[in-house]
Amino acid sequence: MSNPMLEEIKRSETPWQRLTTAYGRGSELPILMDQGNFEEIANLIEHQSTLWQVTPWVLLFMLRDLKTKQPEDVMPEEINCYLCVTDALSGRDVEEWEPVAQMTSLLNDEFLWPEDEEEDELLWEDEEPPGYAEQPFTSYYYYSYQLLRDAVPVFENVQAHNQNIAEVVSELLKQIKEIG
Repeated sequence: MSNPMLEEIKRSETPWQRLTTAYGRGSELPILMDQGNFEEIANLIEHQSTLWQVTPWVLLFMLRDLKTKQPEDVMPEEINCYLCVTDALSGRDVEEWEPVAQMTSLLNDEFLWPEDEEEDELLWEDEEPPGYAEQPFTSYYYYSYQLLRDAVPVFENVQAHNQNIAEVVSELLKQIKEIG
């Protein structure tokens, strides 16, 4: 999925306030990523085996950061964050879905929530709230899987060079391979 358009996306330019999490809007996610608060991130990007609008974007930026880390600096909490996503993907045949053409399309206005949060409760009551029709919703799973699958070499490097978390990384790699 090496997509030059994805490399150009900046975390600061991602409309976090217009993307949903398990508990509201994603506005706080850049700060949580800066702080390395992986437990809270995991709570926001996955809940009861459901992935949210923010999930592929959080993965994109976390995996970008992971590539720059020394393997011994990777914390088990970060790997557990990826595991919560693979747990939600488990048993789903993501390769059979027809996602939106490009992951960047998920940032089109038609899929984003309005700037104003006042109507959020009413929007959740809609049959299909913004970004939750079948195609964009399954795209969150599809692109999350693609990002994790593309990161397998990075995970393998961490596993080989960080014995403290090799076991949990091994479980992550196993789950990614079982999904695809």
